[in-house]
Amino acid sequence: MLDWRPVRTISLVAAAYNEVLNLEALCARVREVMGDDRPWELILVDDGSTDGSQELIRKLSQKDPRVHGIFFARNCGQTAALATGIRAARGDLVATLDADLQNDPADLPKLEEMLGNHDAVVGYRQKRRDNLVRRVSTKIANGVRNRLTGDTIRDTGCPLKLFRREAIQSIPLFEGLHRFFPTLLRYHGYSVIECPVSHRPRVAGVSKYGVLNRVFKSLRDLFAVRWMKTRLIRPTIAGTTPRAPLERRAEERPDPAPDVADEPPVSEARL
Repeated sequence: MLDWRPVRTISLVAAAYNEVLNLEALCARVREVMGDDRPWELILVDDGSTDGSQELIRKLSQKDPRVHGIFFARNCGQTAALATGIRAARGDLVATLDADLQNDPADLPKLEEMLGNHDAVVGYRQKRRDNLVRRVSTKIANGVRNRLTGDTIRDTGCPLKLFRREAIQSIPLFEGLHRFFPTLLRYHGYSVIECPVSHRPRVAGVSKYGVLNRVFKSLRDLFAVRWMKTRLIRPTIAGTTPRAPLERRAEERPDPAPDVADEPPVSEARL
């Protein structure tokens, strides 16, 4: 049976900080999953790496122009990297994922299938391939976040997410708030659903996050998001009057552009 749904373009965004050992495999996996039947781009935002990641990204981009590199002059953090990649995205859909290959791009078709009329599908890791301390701390953190924000997201730390571009680009982003993409979208009236995704062990490189180095920053960001919720503008509109079409008056309309055929050739115009 033929599928007559229009092919949507997609931008994949990954923040990379000292991931030189994973980038080539990531690009190969994305090419394998995305194929050549639809327009796609992979935006790699290098967050001030010092391990040769920038040079490798340039080589990968020369090899495949669908790979687009953005390079920070210094380390600015994951939110800044993701925000920059999202703003640069041109696809109808925008997907975020980690550069360490713990997220499998093969889950993206399932997220897109579930998207439907929603604005975002966010993954939650069914079987985490991390140590016990990280799994327990993440479970506690998700519970605290949901309690304070009033949300129900199971795994806000899962990087694999799929958004409609107009939805995610409309959200103002501040440092540390990449963990709250689903909550912020819901605060602004967008529809967000969840989908189970796979999780793979890190096979190369070193994790940039531990338990202690993110506890206090996450709490600060959490209270910032909670404050945002209390300050949202949500007026109840009782009704409106009819609106006339918004058209220019005849005398305000610009003169029509001259016919190209009436213009002199470029060589004559320069004389």
